[in-house]
Amino acid sequence: QVQLVESGGGLVQVGGSLRLSCAASGRTFRSYAMGWFRQAPGKEREFVAAIGWSGGSTTYASSVKGRFTISRDDAVNGVYLQMSSLKPEDTAVYYCAAERWRGRVSVDDDEYDYWGQGTQVTVSS
Repeated sequence: QVQLVESGGGLVQVGGSLRLSCAASGRTFRSYAMGWFRQAPGKEREFVAAIGWSGGSTTYASSVKGRFTISRDDAVNGVYLQMSSLKPEDTAVYYCAAERWRGRVSVDDDEYDYWGQGTQVTVSS
Protein backbone atom coordinates (compact mmCIF):
# COMPACT_ATOMS: atom_id res chain seq x y z
CA GLN A 1 0.00 0.00 0.00
CA VAL A 2 1.26 3.46 -0.94
CA GLN A 3 -0.24 6.77 0.09
CA LEU A 4 0.64 9.87 -1.90
CA VAL A 5 0.35 13.53 -0.92
CA GLU A 6 1.10 16.31 -3.39
CA SER A 7 2.15 19.85 -2.53
CA GLY A 8 3.64 22.90 -4.17
CA GLY A 9 0.82 23.99 -6.42
CA GLY A 10 -0.29 27.59 -6.66
CA LEU A 11 -0.77 30.62 -8.83
CA VAL A 12 2.10 31.66 -11.11
CA GLN A 13 2.48 34.04 -14.02
CA VAL A 14 3.20 32.98 -17.56
CA GLY A 15 6.86 32.11 -17.92
CA GLY A 16 7.25 31.39 -14.23
CA SER A 17 8.28 28.24 -12.42
CA LEU A 18 6.88 25.91 -9.79
CA ARG A 19 8.15 22.76 -8.13
CA LEU A 20 5.61 20.14 -7.21
CA SER A 21 6.40 17.57 -4.57
CA CYS A 22 4.84 14.21 -3.83
CA ALA A 23 5.45 12.52 -0.51
CA ALA A 24 4.91 8.78 -0.48
CA SER A 25 4.37 6.47 2.45
CA GLY A 26 5.42 2.84 2.51
CA ARG A 27 8.68 0.96 2.77
CA THR A 28 8.52 -0.29 -0.83
CA PHE A 29 8.53 3.12 -2.51
CA ARG A 30 11.66 2.36 -4.49
CA SER A 31 9.90 -0.56 -6.19
CA TYR A 32 7.39 1.75 -7.85
CA ALA A 33 7.54 3.81 -10.99
CA MET A 34 6.16 7.27 -10.35
CA GLY A 35 4.17 9.51 -12.63
CA TRP A 36 2.61 12.92 -12.82
CA PHE A 37 -0.70 13.47 -14.56
CA ARG A 38 -2.90 16.53 -14.89
CA GLN A 39 -6.52 17.33 -15.51
CA ALA A 40 -7.80 20.67 -16.73
CA PRO A 41 -11.44 21.72 -16.33
CA GLY A 42 -13.63 19.95 -18.88
CA LYS A 43 -10.78 17.78 -20.13
CA GLU A 44 -9.65 14.22 -19.55
CA ARG A 45 -6.72 13.45 -17.33
CA GLU A 46 -3.48 13.40 -19.30
CA PHE A 47 0.01 12.08 -18.80
CA VAL A 48 2.74 14.60 -17.95
CA ALA A 49 5.88 12.72 -16.91
CA ALA A 50 7.07 9.48 -15.36
CA ILE A 51 10.22 8.11 -13.79
CA GLY A 52 11.25 4.52 -13.34
CA TRP A 53 12.83 2.50 -10.60
CA SER A 54 15.82 4.31 -9.13
CA GLY A 55 15.32 7.14 -11.62
CA GLY A 56 16.94 5.16 -14.42
CA SER A 57 14.38 6.11 -17.01
CA THR A 58 12.13 9.07 -17.60
CA THR A 59 9.55 9.98 -20.18
CA TYR A 60 7.61 13.17 -20.86
CA ALA A 61 4.56 14.30 -22.74
CA SER A 62 5.56 16.23 -25.83
CA SER A 63 3.73 19.29 -24.51
CA VAL A 64 6.06 19.59 -21.51
CA LYS A 65 9.32 18.13 -22.78
CA GLY A 66 12.16 20.58 -22.29
CA ARG A 67 10.17 22.61 -19.75
CA PHE A 68 9.39 20.07 -17.02
CA THR A 69 11.75 17.75 -15.17
CA ILE A 70 10.73 14.78 -13.06
CA SER A 71 13.00 13.44 -10.35
CA ARG A 72 12.83 11.20 -7.31
CA ASP A 73 14.64 10.80 -4.02
CA ASP A 74 14.15 7.30 -2.69
CA ALA A 75 15.89 8.19 0.57
CA VAL A 76 12.93 10.38 1.54
CA ASN A 77 10.21 8.69 -0.52
CA GLY A 78 9.74 11.77 -2.66
CA VAL A 79 9.05 12.52 -6.29
CA TYR A 80 9.20 15.98 -7.80
CA LEU A 81 8.11 17.88 -10.86
CA GLN A 82 10.09 20.99 -11.67
CA MET A 83 8.04 23.12 -14.04
CA SER A 84 9.45 26.11 -15.88
CA SER A 85 8.38 28.39 -18.72
CA LEU A 86 4.82 27.81 -17.63
CA LYS A 87 1.98 28.51 -20.04
CA PRO A 88 -1.73 29.12 -19.44
CA GLU A 89 -2.43 25.69 -20.94
CA ASP A 90 -0.47 24.13 -18.07
CA THR A 91 -3.29 25.16 -15.73
CA ALA A 92 -4.73 22.00 -14.21
CA VAL A 93 -4.93 19.84 -11.14
CA TYR A 94 -1.72 17.82 -11.00
CA TYR A 95 -1.76 14.30 -9.62
CA CYS A 96 1.05 12.08 -8.44
CA ALA A 97 0.67 8.36 -9.12
CA ALA A 98 2.54 5.16 -8.35
CA GLU A 99 2.82 2.04 -10.48
CA ARG A 100 4.37 -1.24 -9.40
CA TRP A 101 7.59 -1.48 -11.37
CA ARG A 102 7.21 -3.70 -14.41
CA GLY A 103 10.45 -2.84 -16.13
CA ARG A 104 9.30 0.24 -18.00
CA VAL A 105 7.50 3.47 -17.26
CA SER A 106 3.92 3.83 -18.41
CA VAL A 107 2.05 6.80 -19.83
CA ASP A 108 -1.31 5.05 -19.35
CA ASP A 109 -3.15 6.11 -16.21
CA ASP A 110 -4.96 2.77 -16.11
CA GLU A 111 -1.67 1.10 -15.21
CA TYR A 112 -1.07 3.18 -12.10
CA ASP A 113 -2.09 1.66 -8.81
CA TYR A 114 -2.12 4.55 -6.36
CA TRP A 115 -3.04 8.22 -6.67
CA GLY A 116 -2.72 11.37 -4.64
CA GLN A 117 -5.48 13.89 -4.08
CA GLY A 118 -4.04 16.46 -6.48
CA THR A 119 -2.69 19.98 -6.28
CA GLN A 120 -3.93 22.95 -8.29
CA VAL A 121 -1.61 24.80 -10.63
CA THR A 122 -2.90 28.00 -12.18
CA VAL A 123 -0.88 29.94 -14.74
CA SER A 124 -2.13 33.47 -15.29
CA SER A 125 -1.46 35.54 -18.38
